[in-house]
Amino acid sequence: MSTWSPSSWREKPILQQPTYPDKAKLESVLSELRNYPPLVFAGEARSLKEQLSNVAQGKAFLLQGGDCAESFSEFHADNIRDTFKALMQMAVVMTYAGGLPVVKVGRLGGQFAKPRSSDVETLDGVTLNSYRGDIINGIEFTEKARVPDPERMIKAYNQATATQNLLRAFASGGLADLHQVSKWNLDFAHQSEVGAKYEKLAEDIEKSLQFMEACGVTSKTYRTLRETDFFTSHEALLLPYEEAFTRKDSITGDWYNVAAHMVWIGDRTRQLDGAHVEYMKGIKNPIGIKAGPSMEPDDLVRLAQAVNPDNEAGRLNIIVRMGANKVGEHMPQLIRAIEREGLNVVWSCDPMHGNTIKSSNNYKTRPVDDILTEMKQFFQVHKSEGTFGGGVHLEMTGKNVTECIGGSFAVTEEDLSSRYHTHCDPRLNADQSLELAFLIADSLKDAHK
Repeated sequence: MSTWSPSSWREKPILQQPTYPDKAKLESVLSELRNYPPLVFAGEARSLKEQLSNVAQGKAFLLQGGDCAESFSEFHADNIRDTFKALMQMAVVMTYAGGLPVVKVGRLGGQFAKPRSSDVETLDGVTLNSYRGDIINGIEFTEKARVPDPERMIKAYNQATATQNLLRAFASGGLADLHQVSKWNLDFAHQSEVGAKYEKLAEDIEKSLQFMEACGVTSKTYRTLRETDFFTSHEALLLPYEEAFTRKDSITGDWYNVAAHMVWIGDRTRQLDGAHVEYMKGIKNPIGIKAGPSMEPDDLVRLAQAVNPDNEAGRLNIIVRMGANKVGEHMPQLIRAIEREGLNVVWSCDPMHGNTIKSSNNYKTRPVDDILTEMKQFFQVHKSEGTFGGGVHLEMTGKNVTECIGGSFAVTEEDLSSRYHTHCDPRLNADQSLELAFLIADSLKDAHK
């Protein structure tokens, strides 16, 4: 670690990075960003790590969710509010029905960059740079829009700052009060079976709160009834941007990424000798590693030891993304390797990325049944291995989108075109997310029998 610095990643091979044509402009933007205030504070990241250590011990559950890729065009207070409310709905279902406190982490306030399977995209015989997220280039299929522009990093920072500020206000300003639990239900969720199930749970919670108030336990006297801790996260993909927000904590002298409380390495950029792993080695934030079907058990052990050499509890979140019916084939070996080495990790499930298909009408989508199946299999494998499946990692939104097919709200392939708004990958809507929350709550009860 004596040779690590926020820029030491530059000496390593790197994947999934744009090529900026104007190097002078890039350096000017990065120099400006280095002077910008932090979006989060080191003490908050340490608080998240402490809460994640409880998850690693089976004493809490991690709910991580939000946009596939935040966009400049959909930036609106209502969208942020609705995603926050959807996450709060899910958390209260898991806490009340599942019997465990829930650590809430949004894929918000910085999730602007996306890895791509190809550097270029061809449409009607025209080949252009692939869209890599609004922090890098534009989604419009024009030569001008697809040129990487460093100025976009400044716009991303400003949007992330506003998002983080609003989330803090929601978490501490009354919207997170448990007395609002019935008001978190979004209008379209009332139309489904799962919406009715949530309303019944909300009634039960309100009766419990009335009893507690009669005993003198009110939201005025107990902060946890009126406020919540809400953290943010994103994939640390665009390393020049991440480096600009890597600052030394004045209290501990440690380095932190101050653009998010938690950052993660994607399945495409987890090379042990690569730039992204090198960057993660030196920051003290909680970090994640995506683990897909190609992850070898020994490679996962080496990665875990490289980024968490002190084996700190709550430091490392292994986010497993296998695909429905592949969990039993691949995940047990990973668990056994980690257990054999005595490594402290949080195991969470990304049931989204392994279940992407093309619909008959050519939309990228994800069947809700496959998402639910992968989640069930995740818990089943952990139960059989005697370990704790401690989290879920979702691409979801509070908007009434039609991007994933199926679920109790019964989105069909024909419905996809009506409200397909994502800039990248299909997301669960609030109703589908709520359905998954009830499944997780049942699984948590079962795991603790």
